[in-house]
Amino acid sequence: MDLQALIVILPLLAGVVLDKLLGDPLWLPHPVVGFGRIISFFEHRLNHGGYRRIKGIFTALLLIAGIFTLSYLLLKYVSEYNVWLGYILTTIAVFYCLAGKTLIDEVRMVFDAMEVSLEKGRNQVSRIVGRDTKELSGQEVRAAALETLAENLSDGVIAPLFWFMILGVPGMLTYKMINTLDSMIGYKNERYRLFGCCAAKIDDAANFIPARITALLMVIASGRISLLRFVLRYGRKHASPNSGYPEAALAGILNCRFGGPHNYFGELVYKPFIGSNDRTLERRDADVAIRINKLSEFIMLVIMVVAIYISCGHLPLVNFV
Repeated sequence: MDLQALIVILPLLAGVVLDKLLGDPLWLPHPVVGFGRIISFFEHRLNHGGYRRIKGIFTALLLIAGIFTLSYLLLKYVSEYNVWLGYILTTIAVFYCLAGKTLIDEVRMVFDAMEVSLEKGRNQVSRIVGRDTKELSGQEVRAAALETLAENLSDGVIAPLFWFMILGVPGMLTYKMINTLDSMIGYKNERYRLFGCCAAKIDDAANFIPARITALLMVIASGRISLLRFVLRYGRKHASPNSGYPEAALAGILNCRFGGPHNYFGELVYKPFIGSNDRTLERRDADVAIRINKLSEFIMLVIMVVAIYISCGHLPLVNFV
């Protein structure tokens, strides 16, 4: 294998392995927590009074451009000073930007909790969804966990890998900032409708291609290419321009139905149904969904390795040697 390609591929794979081994341990400081604090700093100081939309645009663009520039310059400087240190930094960045193991572990814990009691299931699923879980039925708890598994396969795994392939570590970290902005201020409620509008639209743009790649990978992983018609039919029905596609892929694979009314921050939000078979979800559905997630990530990594090899490692901003 070409040396230039190898020195890009090895830190990437090392970061993926670290994610599989460690996940997101609570004892380890996480840069996304830092992103959240920075976003909160600006939001508390600017999200009031007049011109909130303009101030939101300023905040989003400043933080997105800032993290890209800082990460680019830092990686460039470190790589020029010590190439091995640059590889280590790349490995750590990939590890921090992926959430594959943590996502799967959380979904497993939801289904484990449901085997104990509905109340424990509600409490557990509240860790990974934004909706009010206090009155969810058992079916709704399981559906919420599986919807999140599908959506976050895109947000937490495939999209970061996609942006690494396109723009290297700076692209991957910038995507995480975009995603964090959307998760904190991208809501359409009274508080964030104006201030978070720009952040939400940028997140939609950043996820447009990865969400559709995710759905395609899931369908390929299932071995049922005919499901693409199901994905195209139901994927566009979601309120989000992106989330519906991986959710539709999983609904098709499991032959189940997602969507319906959900309570967000005291406001009832109706999501169009994805799929038509309102059957009871079971533990084996989680097992199938987790297997599809793992295989989809594996296929994405194979695609990336091949792409990097063909380009001999000369993908934009991936390395500086």
